[in-house]
Amino acid sequence: QLQLVESGGGLVQPGGSLRLSCAASGFTLRWYYIGWFRQAPGKEREEVSCISSSGTSTNYADSVKGRFTISRDNAKNTVTLQMNSLKPEDTAIYYCAAAFDSGYGCPPQAEFGSWGQGTQVTVSS
Repeated sequence: QLQLVESGGGLVQPGGSLRLSCAASGFTLRWYYIGWFRQAPGKEREEVSCISSSGTSTNYADSVKGRFTISRDNAKNTVTLQMNSLKPEDTAIYYCAAAFDSGYGCPPQAEFGSWGQGTQVTVSS
């Protein structure tokens, strides 16, 4: 069974940092785009960042550019989202998901599957 598991969420003050990890079991991530998404209460789920199977191509939402960094270690079958300069509006449940890398760039959200259970990130003083 293909499964992704997120970890690293928590409570942090504005301006602080968190490092989220996405680990795969049951399959290797090396052929897949991995996306990080988030959903805040009362809002739709949105894409935060996406990384290609090789790690050479990354995308970021405008709201997190310059603050978040996505990276991957295919040998360890993990993808990491480093989040710096966190703001209260970053508060959400963060999910990772996988989509086969067909070579045409980060797929739309609807093409992602094997969603993890999510990890809560709360930015508050």
